[in-house]
Amino acid sequence: MAIFGTILLFVLMVVGGSAFAYKKYLRPKEALERVLGTGPVIEIQSSHPSLAMHDLIQRIGDFVPISPKDVAIQQRRMMRGGIRNPNAIKLLYGAKVALGVILAVLTGAALAAYETDAGNKVAAAVAAGVIGYIAPNRYIFWRIDSRKAEIARGLANALDLMVICVESGLGLDQAIMQVAKELDKAHPDIAEEFGFVNLELKAGKARAEALRNLGERTGVDDLKRLVAVLIQADRFGTSIAQSLRGHADYMRIQTRQNAEEKAAKVGVKLIFPIFFCILPSLFVVTLSPVVFKIVKELYPMMMNL
Repeated sequence: MAIFGTILLFVLMVVGGSAFAYKKYLRPKEALERVLGTGPVIEIQSSHPSLAMHDLIQRIGDFVPISPKDVAIQQRRMMRGGIRNPNAIKLLYGAKVALGVILAVLTGAALAAYETDAGNKVAAAVAAGVIGYIAPNRYIFWRIDSRKAEIARGLANALDLMVICVESGLGLDQAIMQVAKELDKAHPDIAEEFGFVNLELKAGKARAEALRNLGERTGVDDLKRLVAVLIQADRFGTSIAQSLRGHADYMRIQTRQNAEEKAAKVGVKLIFPIFFCILPSLFVVTLSPVVFKIVKELYPMMMNL
């Protein structure tokens, strides 16, 4: 057990040290965003190392067999994570294989100097490889969660702007375009999605289909409900402004209820730190003088015995 603990600790140190070094010196987040097409476009010379790494990872991804089902799943994830690079799936699988092999080789090479069982070394190398293979997926999930949270955070402002635009006389299409322009700096993710809706409408796609694609691209439940309200209002000819205002009131009530629910859970979440951190410290502070006094008085008596 001690050997397994040592090996696990070493693997975690290797992974943590590598992550810190990349973040500190090589800026992998910006590089990965450039690779996947999520970051700003930067002019890079053909001899730049990041471009060579991009080509290498893409070539590795070309040899990875991917089933159509996995392609569909990854495309949905890339779409919800805001990744627009057409080669993102190949780059993802290439990064998974490359990172897994690199971590496995580094771990095996580092453990080769230790006199431990060969099975433990192989197990540690395999564990490091699995961690490296899973890490790119975790990055995609992190992007999806952060983007959904950002969209949900700015949806109330977008809805208020849409209500103002519609009540001022603009149509729904023009209101979506205006919201995309106004929120370009404050909430770029929502502005980007509304911009895609505007482009689909200009391309001749039906409004209901463009709005459904908006909900599918983001995966945000509040935005899906807004899409359902807009489609229903457009289908039955009801007032869009009234529907939007009613949905805005519903979102405010829901936001207040969510805040009250989180506040109610704070007491339960504080039980663990209070019981295991504050109470022991309180006992030490209050009982230590009494214990010291008892020991001081009883120690001479025990020595005389």
